Amino acid sequence: MSASRSPTGVVVVGAPRRAMRDLYHLFLRVTWPVALTAIVVAWLSINVLFASVYVVVGGVAGARPRSLWDAFTFSVQTMGTIGYGSMYPTSVAANVVMTVQSVTSLVVTALATGLVFAKFSRSTARVAFARHAVIGPMNGVPTLMMRVGNERGNSILEAMIRVAIVRTERLREGTTFYRMLDLRLARERSPAMARSWTVLHPIDEQSPLHGATPESLARDEIEIIVTLAGTDDTSLQAVHARMRYAHDDVVWGARHADILSEDDAGNIVLDIRRFHDIVPTERIAGFPYPRERGA
Repeated sequence: MSASRSPTGVVVVGAPRRAMRDLYHLFLRVTWPVALTAIVVAWLSINVLFASVYVVVGGVAGARPRSLWDAFTFSVQTMGTIGYGSMYPTSVAANVVMTVQSVTSLVVTALATGLVFAKFSRSTARVAFARHAVIGPMNGVPTLMMRVGNERGNSILEAMIRVAIVRTERLREGTTFYRMLDLRLARERSPAMARSWTVLHPIDEQSPLHGATPESLARDEIEIIVTLAGTDDTSLQAVHARMRYAHDDVVWGARHADILSEDDAGNIVLDIRRFHDIVPTERIAGFPYPRERGA
């Protein structure tokens, strides 16, 4: 039995391990400093391993007997195909080790090149989600609102938003069931998402959130999952992003602050500094509001 933690925060127990495939995906997910550090550490470790073998077998001209440092520098020259000529193998054993190391160097270089290229060519979206989802009136209708923004100066073509909720249900049989329900959006597709997009879900009679209260969201352990997918108009590669809002990330009786305005010259001004700001809204008759919470 093995356990691992997925990016969604779910602990997976008993899943079969595929070490090389898992390492590949891990390499693609980590940051560049971590990835490059891992390559350097692996490369140095291989050289230390072969240097230890050279110390044991000997037979390297120009290297001091039992000197790990000299053996290490010779190993580095071999791995890097440098060949200064000051050190070279003279015995059969040293030549065999050198041959094995040369083949290993080819494989390691090919793997490192492929990993770096795969990570470098992997197109990722720089999509920002507002820290809070909000519920407030939109034309008199209670509406769940989430703000999404493109942090790059280009556009995401044919951007598509999907929103779903996951809630915990206690069945009559006494078991717990985690149900996922899609939320219908006022608009789920944008031909070209440039900067900001406010995603709207009207909470009407057909909505799974109809009749919900802050207390019921907490009781049912509601999570809101937002996914965005589209095509980067620069690289022409598919990009995607995801955000999860817990029930306590939803602010009731609020809306996202306006970030678009017009200056005196008639230019449209986009104030990114207010991207995460929310402001209170008027109260809707018959709609539940929580006890006062800072907006």
